[in-house]
Amino acid sequence: MATDNVSAKSIFKSIDWVTILLYLVIVTLGWFSVMGATYNFGDAITLDLTTRAGKQLLWIGLAMIWGFSLLLIDDKIYDTFSYILYVIMMGILLITPFIATNHKGSYSWINIGSLSLQPAEFAKTATALALAKMMGTYGFSLSRTRNMVQACAIVFIPFVLIILQRETGSALIYLAFFLVFYREGMSGSVLFIGISAAIYFIVGLRYNMFNITYTHTSVGEFAVLTLIWIFTLCLDLVYDKDWRNARHMFLGGLTILAIAGIVTRYIHIFDISWVLLAICSGCIVYLCTKAILNRDVKLYLIAIFTLGSLAIHYSTDYVLNDILEPHQQTRVRVLLGLEDDINGAGYNVRQSEIAIGSGGLLGKGFLNGTQTKLKYVPEQDTDFIFCTVGEESGFVGATIVLLLFLCLILRLIHLAERQNYAMGRIYGYAVVSILLLHVFINIGMVMGLTPVIGIPLPFFSYGGSSLWGFTILLFIFIRIDASRNRYN
Repeated sequence: MATDNVSAKSIFKSIDWVTILLYLVIVTLGWFSVMGATYNFGDAITLDLTTRAGKQLLWIGLAMIWGFSLLLIDDKIYDTFSYILYVIMMGILLITPFIATNHKGSYSWINIGSLSLQPAEFAKTATALALAKMMGTYGFSLSRTRNMVQACAIVFIPFVLIILQRETGSALIYLAFFLVFYREGMSGSVLFIGISAAIYFIVGLRYNMFNITYTHTSVGEFAVLTLIWIFTLCLDLVYDKDWRNARHMFLGGLTILAIAGIVTRYIHIFDISWVLLAICSGCIVYLCTKAILNRDVKLYLIAIFTLGSLAIHYSTDYVLNDILEPHQQTRVRVLLGLEDDINGAGYNVRQSEIAIGSGGLLGKGFLNGTQTKLKYVPEQDTDFIFCTVGEESGFVGATIVLLLFLCLILRLIHLAERQNYAMGRIYGYAVVSILLLHVFINIGMVMGLTPVIGIPLPFFSYGGSSLWGFTILLFIFIRIDASRNRYN
């Protein structure tokens, strides 16, 4: 089904073959990694379709068929049916927990005969298309509250539905769409708030167990409250530009802290964090008073940021202990160094680090990785596939894989920027954001830099759902890009 304006022949001429070549190279290296992760010493090398490597080869073949079939479909169809596809996928996500089997505590896999599919992998494409359709509408602007709420709703509906399937890792990937929002005009303050919240959570937990000398003050709480105070002053400087008042607020707070330090050191020991809380509260009162006098909405928003920051800080323990699952709590504590559980939650990461380190500069060679062959690394052909790359190909091989992903992402950014209409650009950045977050988190967790949340490495990890989902996501964009000049 080629487009009315352009023949199938000319479509294939305008397709970006550089992106397809990068895709083919990455998928091929991914298959060799799956083979390396599942091969046992002494076994004959075979393409038997009953083995994991054989099945992955079958998934790759089918992915090629899906991908090149999508290139033949009129790109207008993706625009016309984006909302319908989104509604259908949300319906599937809604019923999935009721018909799915228990897969390691998750109810996100649907069995169709001998085939298991994870709808969450395909919902990313539907969400990206619906978001691009909405945000590409003439006159749409994220600066309008109504439009921002609608865009967030499209993202948070699948986010919540996947959380209900107990697939926290897959759900977190939907936060990648906020990078798209930022590209399309969302205020950088929203990203600043998100980063600030992460800092409060990490610093507060990591240093909560230590106390400042001669006080009853937790280092974590003192650090977070100080950050909230400093961030508030910085925002006031940026948006209100009143250097004198900001200086008075800073020097006044610093003087109060110094007096509190002298009191707790020489007169009576107490918790200085209460003083910092009072300083932050004083900033809120000051900002609200000044906002009323000057009728300045920006000052209200800064006060809300400060109040929200305090709320986030004091809800950290609740989020960790009452919202996260027990295994997720343990993973967070291990990552932050609060626990040393090398035989439990930290086992996967520890063994993965050993496997990558043992590869050295050039690696042990294809099919010669001892850590993976002896099955020391759980999930070594799925979530921890990158450790196979590091062990067998060494630092050089791992670097080449990372450079290939970097080239693919930079190429997709180039394609997105050259689109002549908004929907194509927005969808392109959605593809970039999803791939970028997957690669960052997956390789980060394999190397012990991010929590283990169980998400695949695009085009590398074993499994049909993941490979097909990423292939469909990518090839739809390649097809949209092929018709970029339609409106010229």
